[in-house]
Amino acid sequence: MTQQPTLYLIPVPLADSPIEQVLPVVNVEIVRNIKIFIVENLRSARRFLKQCDRSIDIDSLTFYILNEHTDSSEIPAMLAPMKDGHDIGIISEAGCPAIADPGADAVAIAQQRGFNVVPLVGPSSILLSLMGSGFNGQSFAFNGYLPIEQGARNAKLKELERRITRERQTQIFIETPYRNNRMIAELCKSLPGNLRLCVASDVTGSRQSIITRQLSWWNKATYNYDKVPTIFLLYN
Repeated sequence: MTQQPTLYLIPVPLADSPIEQVLPVVNVEIVRNIKIFIVENLRSARRFLKQCDRSIDIDSLTFYILNEHTDSSEIPAMLAPMKDGHDIGIISEAGCPAIADPGADAVAIAQQRGFNVVPLVGPSSILLSLMGSGFNGQSFAFNGYLPIEQGARNAKLKELERRITRERQTQIFIETPYRNNRMIAELCKSLPGNLRLCVASDVTGSRQSIITRQLSWWNKATYNYDKVPTIFLLYN
């Protein structure tokens, strides 16, 4: 417990990498002293804490679940212990909390209430993929998942193409892993062949692959990214 209550944003590994390869030692030291956590997935959070330090007594900790199904009205109560001076840690299912992650809603409330918010250093698949792509790192947008309905999806792809051409802005998005191969084929069919696509797969994992080529190259390439966490980046 600190004099001023702090909300710590605690990154977790993106893949089955050893903790020490992707997280600073100071993160583990901070985790050991937190007794209350807001987590996206209870099972993966408990596993992560045991990876940090097997001596942590998981059953003595308090967990609140904050995921896509959580009603926003439930979030303020999760931060109530901070009024009594308790630190709280937010743990995403993978990567950095509050980046394309429901933890952002808790951070917003903590900021409104004037609590101390401390983001810890750790892996972000979005930033690591951008770093390895060779694309514009000064102007970029993360679009999350593209629309499922085909008409809306096509319109979104054309919008991304316009942003790339007019604003010189890197466009980043993701797909459900089992549809990764279909996504690449669709991009090759729907967009100009001279646009460049970076496919960043299993970032920080044992099968990591970050490849940037024109869509005309991808259209003839042999690949299999299905069921592997992957990020897609487009630029010209």
